[in-house]
Amino acid sequence: MQPSLLFGNTGHCSSRLIFGAAALGNMSQENADATLAVVSRRGINHIDTAACYGASEQRLAPWLASKREEIFLATKTGEREGSAARAELERSLERMGVDSVDLIQLHNLVEADEWEQAFAPNGAVASLFLAREEGLCRHIGITGHGQHSAAMHLRSLSRANFTSVLLPYNHMQLEDDSYASDVEKLLRVCSERNVAVQTIKALARRRWSEGDQQHFSWYEPIDDIEIATRSIHFVLANPQLFLNTSSDARLLELTCDAAESFKGIGPDPKQLANDRLTHSMAPIFDSPAPR
Repeated sequence: MQPSLLFGNTGHCSSRLIFGAAALGNMSQENADATLAVVSRRGINHIDTAACYGASEQRLAPWLASKREEIFLATKTGEREGSAARAELERSLERMGVDSVDLIQLHNLVEADEWEQAFAPNGAVASLFLAREEGLCRHIGITGHGQHSAAMHLRSLSRANFTSVLLPYNHMQLEDDSYASDVEKLLRVCSERNVAVQTIKALARRRWSEGDQQHFSWYEPIDDIEIATRSIHFVLANPQLFLNTSSDARLLELTCDAAESFKGIGPDPKQLANDRLTHSMAPIFDSPAPR
């Protein structure tokens, strides 16, 4: 059985594994249907997609026709101007064949200039909160990639009552003391305010080498089952966190197996250090955090 947790202040008990529907973006409908059958069979009840994930929202539509009431549905907009964000949300609803989503997220809101635009009076933040009042969404969140995502999420939470945040979290990335400190501060604020924390890149091994082919994810994933399981258990060992599955759908069953085998205790830090060394792991984000 998949472990579950209340998703912040939403009242929804979500599986701690959240299906990253970016995996559907380049699939045929037949393959998407087969992947979503795994999602259902493995007890995942929370879906995370985005307007920019290829055909992901369209691929979800047939499945949602019968599953909508059973799952927590989240999408994202990358728009920063208010009317554009509203229009993108409406297109997402149309593509998925739904009247509303449970969560709309401002996608990768980490660059200072985009942040200022989104929080302007005519920006995406005000527009999405108005859309919530009108019933197009129930909750609003923020997501981020890169080494300054945690710091920027703290800034965003100081300005608005977001329901959730999403950021990179793995034992390789947290070797960066500055990022780890920012993450610790963010987790403390989220705990105090009952903000849900979603994590990505649990199975990131390193960036792809030049010339590598057939990229189902933009990073090279961990391909050793035992090391992958320890990496997943590292995330789940923090009872505050949700884990978004990889855009490489071939890793879905492995991730489900690892989550179901989790017994509440994280792996030995020395073992993780050895994994980083023997598996040639490297951070996939290395940009410095702005101060």
